Amino acid sequence: MLRSVAVIVLPNVAPFELGVACEVFGIDRRDTGGPAFDFTICGIEPGIVKTKDAGYFSIVVEHGLEATRDVDLVIVPAYGSSGPVPEVVLDALRDAHARGAWVLSICSGSFALGQAGLLDGRQCTTHWMYTDELSRTFPQARVNPAVLYVDDDRVITSAGTAAGIDACLHLVRRELGAATASAIARRMVVPPHRDGGQAQYVDTPLPCDADTLAPLLAWMVENLEEELSVPDLAARAFVSERTFARRFRAETGTTPAAWVTRQRVVRAQEMLERSDASIEEIARLCGFGTAAVLRHHFARTLGTSPQAYRRTFAPAPVS
Repeated sequence: MLRSVAVIVLPNVAPFELGVACEVFGIDRRDTGGPAFDFTICGIEPGIVKTKDAGYFSIVVEHGLEATRDVDLVIVPAYGSSGPVPEVVLDALRDAHARGAWVLSICSGSFALGQAGLLDGRQCTTHWMYTDELSRTFPQARVNPAVLYVDDDRVITSAGTAAGIDACLHLVRRELGAATASAIARRMVVPPHRDGGQAQYVDTPLPCDADTLAPLLAWMVENLEEELSVPDLAARAFVSERTFARRFRAETGTTPAAWVTRQRVVRAQEMLERSDASIEEIARLCGFGTAAVLRHHFARTLGTSPQAYRRTFAPAPVS
């Protein structure tokens, strides 16, 4: 169970990526149904740490690396290159993973994980601007340059900036359930889930006169029990099916079918946590139709069954 978090602040830390970790894990959200984590910011040693691009500002770190010794999650935000990461930091990362803790990097924080040997043989990613360098520097790492984040054996690496939010919420969802992740996302006013396999960016921009699909996506989330076929959705968006499919991938990085399926799985997770509805009823309300179809997609996406998920994340035994 994810309860305690330590963030390692390296010299030239990126303020936004550090802020992502603080926003997801550092705020007590119990007043709105969210969690409260034991959260610590630490450095190589206590003291002043400059942020990335010296003209920004400095921060005061009150704790040293001893703060990482017993936590459930260690995070390394992005940082500007300043030579090799000190061996004491690499030891802290190795020790955390060896004792069963999660290790998560945001953007270029992946390079510290690489120096610690935690990317060897594992799938990983970083900001698309640095994926080639990551591959060259750590040839044993299996770098995927296109995705938002990767989860491989308790090592999570994310692409740049906003993808760090997605990676953090992914871990919360995996450890504490969809309802808890949604509670955090609601307070942050961000989508509760973007699949890690979605593209980091799209080469071909939308036409400047294109209308966003955001209102349609919101309607789809509220109507997951409907069929939501491409012809019907294209008609609702007042475009041809071909234009709709192209625009949908441009805005979401995936296909309509894949997007809808993932949203239905998330809805099923929330209902399993919050209600005592039967599996068959949840399947119908989420748009899967039958319990068998729900079980198939649940196993394919989450690697478990709806019943096992309910036993793990429901707040009380459900008959």
